Amino acid sequence: MDVLSPYRRELLGHCYRMLGSVHDAEDLVQETMLRAWRAYDRFEGRSTLRTWLYRIATTQCLTALESRGRRPLPAGLGGPSDTGGLPLESREDMPWFEPVPTGSDDPAAIVTSRESTRLAFVAALQYLPPRQRAVLILRDVLAWRAAEVADLLDTTVAAVNSALQRARERLNEVAPTLEDVEEPTTEDKRALLAGYVAAFERKDVDAIVALLAEDAVWEMPPFTTWFRGREQVARHLAHQCPGGPGDFDFVHTEANGEPALGMYLWGKPFCVQTFTARGALYTHVVSFFDNRLFGTFGLPPAR
Repeated sequence: MDVLSPYRRELLGHCYRMLGSVHDAEDLVQETMLRAWRAYDRFEGRSTLRTWLYRIATTQCLTALESRGRRPLPAGLGGPSDTGGLPLESREDMPWFEPVPTGSDDPAAIVTSRESTRLAFVAALQYLPPRQRAVLILRDVLAWRAAEVADLLDTTVAAVNSALQRARERLNEVAPTLEDVEEPTTEDKRALLAGYVAAFERKDVDAIVALLAEDAVWEMPPFTTWFRGREQVARHLAHQCPGGPGDFDFVHTEANGEPALGMYLWGKPFCVQTFTARGALYTHVVSFFDNRLFGTFGLPPAR
């Protein structure tokens, strides 16, 4: 239905924040549109169409989350490994957190801030119980009034305010505040990524880790093993990461509002890499070894 289509992209952003999975979010948006289409003749206009759609989508997400655990990144499961270079532990059955493709012309940016799509923020949301997650997103990201949220969740304004306070406190425990992040300029980001690509194309481990902060985190879902610090990452890259000089190729993309890469090994999809920078160094690199993401990000199937 044409009247519903303009809201699809921003609903995808909302469901993604709720679920931590772009693939689950796509399914829930499709279900939301189907339910809205079936019930459209009963829409009485007591709220805006957008608010009505968000009600349906949020309810669908909460129902879905009743039977699903949170989607973590490896660092959310335990401490870092000090055995860089040794065999990695993998959990293929784990529902892992996923990145989402974004762009400067993303319609979802019209109604939400760029910070609300950052990987660290959305990953941290997954630590919240589902209803607290919904309250925080609706109040702090979408700027709904407490009374509107209470109506959607069939609760009281006092309960909404209490849930919001607890959600903010928990979020501050698991995610750095924006004030702690020294945001590089766009030009600095481009230069940093260009240096990273050039170093990886040469498989120059020293050059790669020189672009990492001393306490950088390196994660690789579905591998539960993760590393903190240049030394451990260097061991991993030198002794466990396959490929050598000339074996890698890259396609630039954007994930969660930041530059990202589709990484190819011997011409075949290898992983999608996302980056968080502080100043002139990377503080967090996540390699997502889920080849479905190449299609999701519109990346070519081979190089």
